Amino acid sequence: MPTVIPVILSGGSGSRLWPKSRHHYPKQLHRLYGNHTMLQETLKRVEWLGGRQFVICNNDQRFMVADQVQEIGIDAEIILEPVARNTAPAIVIGALKSLEISPDAVIAVFPADHLVKDLDKFKECLTQAIEIASKERLVTFGVVPTRPETGYGYIRAEQENQEGLLRIAAFVEKPNLETAESYLRSGDYYWNSGMFIFSASRLIEEVERLQPEILKHCRDALNKSVKDLDFLRLDKAEFEKCPNVSIDYAVMEKTQDGYMVPFSAQWSDVGSWQALWEVGDKDSADNVFYGDVISENSQGCYVSCDGRLVALVGVKDLVVVETADSVLVAHKDSSQDVKKIVDALKDDCRSEYLAHREVHRPWGSYDLVDTGNRYQVKRITVKPGASLSLQMHHHRAEHWVVVSGTAQIQKGEHKQILTENQSAFIPLGEKHRLSNPGLVPLHLIEVASGAYLAEDDIVRFEDGYGRA
Repeated sequence: MPTVIPVILSGGSGSRLWPKSRHHYPKQLHRLYGNHTMLQETLKRVEWLGGRQFVICNNDQRFMVADQVQEIGIDAEIILEPVARNTAPAIVIGALKSLEISPDAVIAVFPADHLVKDLDKFKECLTQAIEIASKERLVTFGVVPTRPETGYGYIRAEQENQEGLLRIAAFVEKPNLETAESYLRSGDYYWNSGMFIFSASRLIEEVERLQPEILKHCRDALNKSVKDLDFLRLDKAEFEKCPNVSIDYAVMEKTQDGYMVPFSAQWSDVGSWQALWEVGDKDSADNVFYGDVISENSQGCYVSCDGRLVALVGVKDLVVVETADSVLVAHKDSSQDVKKIVDALKDDCRSEYLAHREVHRPWGSYDLVDTGNRYQVKRITVKPGASLSLQMHHHRAEHWVVVSGTAQIQKGEHKQILTENQSAFIPLGEKHRLSNPGLVPLHLIEVASGAYLAEDDIVRFEDGYGRA
């Protein structure tokens, strides 16, 4: 087998899975099924190939991605896209990086937010695709359809008589229901999975022929990239010159060497709450419940709750998703329309579009418990050995109370150790830093007071995470 290098695309937003999925904390970083996040499941799914993996994500999610990769012990290099440019430029970057490892590298490209339940079948299909790709062909998985789906694009494939392979005849946009039913009857159409297996050198040849502008700017962005802690940061000025285009449109619809492997490994792109209901473990009334749920005479519902009790009485086919700051109630058949709610939140500049109440940082996280006129209360968690930046605020003072763990507080040039039930006051304008010198997480409560409490009132003097 040639050197096979997985390239995991982790740049999606997953807006149809709001309120769980947010702009700064998208669906691939959540545990929506099983014991791992969707990103972790994707990485573990191809771990048997051995060697290095590449994860391509955006700057805002880099520390969360790094934490999740480290948590499962995967050898992966994280490449940061300075701007979103669809799948073609990202995949070209993955191919160029793979050629640095091996001239005969085959790249296996997978979105980070897909579900695959039959791992044995997945391995069988991937092995077949790698063999085809090693013969200088460009391969994608076409999911064998199980219903007339209007939410997916399709691939029409035709058998090649010489070797019995399926050659790609056409890519087809999302159909209406009548057309989707005809596709299902014909047996020649497959769902477009967005998963690809390429000889890296062969892909680069086709991109150079079909999309030379993409190749030029990707090469320049890579040549001018810089190492930032454990990340590879692509050059923004070059990368943003790349056309914003998918690999389907840029290459696969135009090449004469496109082939398809039928894929029937219980796949879902988890594009809606209904999709999660479909793949979830159902009770005797066809309900799928996560969290603290009580149901009386309810059927076919999907409920996910993070903290509060959710009770259902006499309802059918509902989606109910509860988070700390939002509750979604929708009919399952309308779950694709959740994106319209996200668009409305974005238009109104609502914070619920961007982030959860709990915000993740490279040093840990904070939960905005309460806020009011001239005050706010946060629950802060600092990871063992981690430290916030040395900083000051122009408009607020802070009072810290340690709940558990050990805190090192720096005020000006003075440092002190605080333990459970001890506190410190940080006056407005004083340079300060919070660190956890211990071996267990530090939990504390912060009460901030002042005329302006937004997060942009931070002046950093030193920072261990390369933030401005």
